[in-house]
Amino acid sequence: MERLDKILAATGRWSRREVKELVRQGRVTVDGHLAAMPEEKADPAVCRICVDGEPVNWERFVYIMMHKPAGLLSATEDSRQKTVLDLLPTELRKRGLAPVGRLDKDTEGLLLLTDDGDLTHRLLSPKYHVDKVYFARVDGELTAADTAAFAAGLTLGDGLVCRPAGLEILTGDTCLVTLQEGKFHQVKRMLASRGKPVVYLKRLSMGSLHLDENLEKGQYRRLTEEELHALRNGTA
Repeated sequence: MERLDKILAATGRWSRREVKELVRQGRVTVDGHLAAMPEEKADPAVCRICVDGEPVNWERFVYIMMHKPAGLLSATEDSRQKTVLDLLPTELRKRGLAPVGRLDKDTEGLLLLTDDGDLTHRLLSPKYHVDKVYFARVDGELTAADTAAFAAGLTLGDGLVCRPAGLEILTGDTCLVTLQEGKFHQVKRMLASRGKPVVYLKRLSMGSLHLDENLEKGQYRRLTEEELHALRNGTA
């Protein structure tokens, strides 16, 4: 059971102040009965809540897959630059969605946005061993020695110790990098430490979730029930 104003505000369509006014005007019903006050409680998963006779589509959490383009920050807000949330409609921005792991401004690919803090923690925590796979193009020639160094675990120039990671060479200057952690600029820093600076980077997957290549850069969609179920099971 949750407060009516909290339920309606969580949709992103109204503020709590606006909900209070809707109730005062007699525009909100719960199971066919006029809501008496915004503080009254209801179970949004069971009760039929309507505004102006239209059922309210309530979701406890929202899960968005985005094909992040280069040029946007993976942040919830920034006073000077555009963020990935600027690609979303107002209703979703008001939900309090946040990126699950950050991609650099010039990095493209899979970005999951959600307001489910528990799933976010489990996807990012190294103890759950969730693979993040990136496609990288570098300036230089990748070798078997680079693959071995990644597998052994790199120590970067600033002392950062990186866990063992996967590096699969595709061509002389392209590869797939698989990590179970996500420190600041980690893929770029690891490859740079091998003398192979990154010139292009794209995240392809996170755990069981793979970028939908039907999504153009800047486009997004909600996760399917199957995708969400697989993600949750993969971090159980």
